[in-house]
Amino acid sequence: MSQNIKGYAAHSPTGRLDLFRFDRRSPRANDVVIDILYCGVCHSDLHNVRNDWGNAQYPMVPGHEIIGRVLEVGAQVTRFKAGDRVGVGCMVDSCQHCRSCGKGWEQYCENGATYTYNGTDPVDGSRTHGGYSERVVVKQDFVLKVPDSLDLAAAAPLLCAGITTYSPLRHWQVGPGSRVAVVGLGGLGHMGLKLAKAMGAEVTLFSRSPGKEADARRLGADRIVISTDPAQMAAVSGRFDLIIDTVPYLHDVNPYVPTLAAGGTLVMVGYLGPLEDFNTGTLVFGRKALAGSLIGGIAETQEMLDFCGQHGIGSDIEIIRIQDINAAYERLLKADVKYRFVIDMASLKEEGAA
Repeated sequence: MSQNIKGYAAHSPTGRLDLFRFDRRSPRANDVVIDILYCGVCHSDLHNVRNDWGNAQYPMVPGHEIIGRVLEVGAQVTRFKAGDRVGVGCMVDSCQHCRSCGKGWEQYCENGATYTYNGTDPVDGSRTHGGYSERVVVKQDFVLKVPDSLDLAAAAPLLCAGITTYSPLRHWQVGPGSRVAVVGLGGLGHMGLKLAKAMGAEVTLFSRSPGKEADARRLGADRIVISTDPAQMAAVSGRFDLIIDTVPYLHDVNPYVPTLAAGGTLVMVGYLGPLEDFNTGTLVFGRKALAGSLIGGIAETQEMLDFCGQHGIGSDIEIIRIQDINAAYERLLKADVKYRFVIDMASLKEEGAA
């Protein structure tokens, strides 16, 4: 039987998010029903709500950094039980039989992964709605175990910001002796610093503006380079094996390529769109690469959570009430958060019916 629950939804690209009642689909035999305790606020929530990527469906209940406890499980569920600490990230399904899924890369499913919100359930065609809500119903294969050592609220952004930076670090085999740089100190960037440092890399932050050195060092940076200073950029020429660019808007990537070592890679994880006047010459003359990376597969996301549990890594967060989500979006546009908003969903449970 479907359940009528409360959430917060956007109804247009320009409107405010407000209280919204909707029906969660009925649980199936392989489903886990989760009571949502915390939900992170991702920059992509803002992009989706405002239809920046052109595929928004309304009403939309955002949220794909979900932390909660299991309420009940279906008859075929073997991996979870009531009371377990669990997480749900950006995906709730994939075809699970294509070549990408076979490699554990469900995020690159050749038949299209099913996203946690603004997606379509492959079984019944219903809309998917995200974590700005009381409960969620998810196939057990896409539910993650949250280590007991992790603070639940600080773990929420790991389900997107954490895995988005962890996946390229693992793919390009970062470890002791690696030289890694991170462009931008925001929700993604601060996780990139923490994770790269925990992997044993030498870590550098590229920033356009001074004043972030103390915070960057606290988060794991060994060096801060002001990217608008030609002398500082020249001093790190040919240095980095991997650069993770977390900037979420159009910007000039050209200045960073000369700082790559021969064979190095600059990977884009923040900006989705065309680059203007990108010079491929510096790639060709150093066998350097410009690449992209999107979250991670389910097994890799679980690996990331376990790694964070072992190393005591959580996101730096500011906890908010769901009633303050519109103000949080405005602050997000100004980069006025260190470094990730997380909604305490108890504030929704306390709110009266619409």
